Amino acid sequence: MILASWRTITWLVRRADVVLEVVDARDPMGTRSRRLERIVEALGRKLIIVINKADLIPREVAEKWKKIFEDMGYTAVYMAAREHMGTRKLRVAIKKAVETRPIIVAVTGYPKTGKSTVINALKGKHAASTSPIPGSPGYTTHVQLYRIGRSMYMLDSPGVIPVEGDRLEAVIRGKPPEQLRDPINPAIELLKRALRYNPRAVIEAYGIRETDPLRILEEIAVKRGWRYKTTGEPNIEEAARQVIRDYHEAKLNFYVPPEEYLEKRRASVEEAWL
Repeated sequence: MILASWRTITWLVRRADVVLEVVDARDPMGTRSRRLERIVEALGRKLIIVINKADLIPREVAEKWKKIFEDMGYTAVYMAAREHMGTRKLRVAIKKAVETRPIIVAVTGYPKTGKSTVINALKGKHAASTSPIPGSPGYTTHVQLYRIGRSMYMLDSPGVIPVEGDRLEAVIRGKPPEQLRDPINPAIELLKRALRYNPRAVIEAYGIRETDPLRILEEIAVKRGWRYKTTGEPNIEEAARQVIRDYHEAKLNFYVPPEEYLEKRRASVEEAWL
């Protein structure tokens, strides 16, 4: 995984007309970057929020998140890039965002939000690299400019935004599960969140009816035959890594309802008036 520096991200934004911020439809607020949004605004560029993986949530929920972002003043599009659903709507939104032609688009996002699948969906089968971008900082000497339409180009960078904000998202998206020194605690928090938003999530994913996260990890390890060689006890570390993988691969299914965000926002406004 290559994390882009904020210097690199600023470089990309400066060279684009439109910036796509890819967020995960299961938790859009936990996977958006306020820092990126401030950079885009400061440089006077147009921002489109791409609510990706919308196939993992009900359509009415995707519509609510879209409206929430639009009420904030952003253009928002929901799509399922891996299924190539919503690509046309995204192209239309990009064309409406600016009047200048040709349009240069930069795609940004946290790890595991589907940035690469959005890029591939926009590229399509016939897109071809027109040139590497000279003068780019650090590893971004590999940035390529792709033609993705008659008057549309895309800056394709290998980097993803460093995760900020939500602590759990920062841990499970910041590194691959194999590289986590302590996968158990984030897996426990992930299971708590799954059971909170979808009480059947663990049953559907693992066939386990246990509700205690630590016991769930133990049962997953036993089912898979994962045991510590020295003690013979269930290898809950490997089970924890699997839980994190399963969330990223949409096998552990749950999503944050938009109503929760709206309620928090209302409470914050009321508190400010007290």
